[in-house]
Amino acid sequence: MKKTLAALAVGAALAAPLAPAPADAQHLRIALREDPDILDPTLARTYVGRIVFTAICDKLFDINERLEIVPQLATGHRWEDPRTLIVTLRDGVRFHDGERMDAAAVVHSLNRHLNLQGSFRRGEISIITAIEAVDPLTVRIRLSAPSAAFLSQLTDRAGMILSPRAADAAGRDFGLRPVCAGPFRFVERVAQSRIVVERFNDYWNRDAIHLERVTFLPIPDNNARIANLQSGAVEFGERMEPDHVEMVARNPRLRVVQVDELGYQGIQYNVNNGPRAQTPFGQNPRVREAFELAIDRAAINQVVYGGAYVPTAQAVPPANPFHIREFTPEPRNVARARQLLQQAGVQLPVRVELTVPNNQDLRQVGEVIQAMVREAGFDLRINAMEFASALQASQRGDFETFLLGWSGRVDPDGNIWAFVHSQGGQNDGRYSNPEVDRLLDAARTELDPERRRALYAQVWQISLRQDRHRMYLWHRRNIFIHSTRLSGYVPVPDGMIRFQGMRLN
Repeated sequence: MKKTLAALAVGAALAAPLAPAPADAQHLRIALREDPDILDPTLARTYVGRIVFTAICDKLFDINERLEIVPQLATGHRWEDPRTLIVTLRDGVRFHDGERMDAAAVVHSLNRHLNLQGSFRRGEISIITAIEAVDPLTVRIRLSAPSAAFLSQLTDRAGMILSPRAADAAGRDFGLRPVCAGPFRFVERVAQSRIVVERFNDYWNRDAIHLERVTFLPIPDNNARIANLQSGAVEFGERMEPDHVEMVARNPRLRVVQVDELGYQGIQYNVNNGPRAQTPFGQNPRVREAFELAIDRAAINQVVYGGAYVPTAQAVPPANPFHIREFTPEPRNVARARQLLQQAGVQLPVRVELTVPNNQDLRQVGEVIQAMVREAGFDLRINAMEFASALQASQRGDFETFLLGWSGRVDPDGNIWAFVHSQGGQNDGRYSNPEVDRLLDAARTELDPERRRALYAQVWQISLRQDRHRMYLWHRRNIFIHSTRLSGYVPVPDGMIRFQGMRLN
């Protein structure tokens, strides 16, 4: 309760309009749904952190609004053979500390992503066997096998290139003052309050950058976030709620942009990560099956989101060619859930804790799930936590179940491998099945789309129907609301805010 009241107090304070900026000031203020974790591309894992990184850390490649992979710090690529990728680099690029971005810097960053202790990028690019600088503007990357997914990994944090001098000097403290080659340089961070960046005048594509300063303001409370937008205290709100769309429909100063996301919302289970996995829920798939059969995804979606989202049973959204259309959510069946608990021989009610990020809609989702599973014999306790703290707790195994979303990637591997493979960096429940590992590794290297799709179908059948290691709930819509003063914003399904071409009028 204290955490909830504190969060609401912060939200109420932020709802008051900030001091108005001059009409011609190119200072964009963005309301974030959460406070990011560490601002180190190697060690970070939050969605909101990725939004900040789009301002400060360019990547080798990016994706556009058509989900095409396009060069960014690279100028192009070619496959020398099925296991060898040649990447050519943009000339004249400088890091924020003035150092040159070249092939040696790319080799340094990719090796850091692979080898730094605690790296969340290691699993994404573990297929790399060697990286070499062919010349100052050419890099050769050797892989252990052909890969359908590898290039897409370089469109996100694994493809972000850091200043070697700054990274070596700071070590694990790099995230306190990140130095990259993006359009803005880092100025300051005040935890739970703001992150400030300012225009980098030596940016390689500086003619496309019109904003002078961007301030990111974490405002977890939905009411406070929309109040800030309506008052003009901020000019951009990311991942707004479906009911906000109707609220601002008649406001001539605000514009709504909606796009289907690449990811999902789901519930992660702790099945093998420390003492908190040693419960009937963590150790018995029948208990987890009963839990799932007590939940009606469509009803929750209707109650909390007005039916705006798409219920799902898998990590890949329907528009993706690797979505398995035959693999659909099981209908709610409370009688069967009770029968499974009886067969499992557990004492009723089965106590389970659900960790929930401390914002209004997810707390409501947790409360609806709590009421549903009670009918089947579960006593679900809700633990609302600040998001970055909840992620840290999840990583160390201090959770039983965790209501968690993923923003998604273009290639299905980016939605699955790191969370399901036993060696996956974001498999916080420590789920492990050798056959699932084999299938996931095979899917990474399978170039034929139909065979690859069949491999994922087998993964879902084993991991979700047999082992019940997690539950996928729905695919969301990314809803952004911004001031009509802002022009040049191009929505992309990954939900990132790309600042090229944006300006305040």
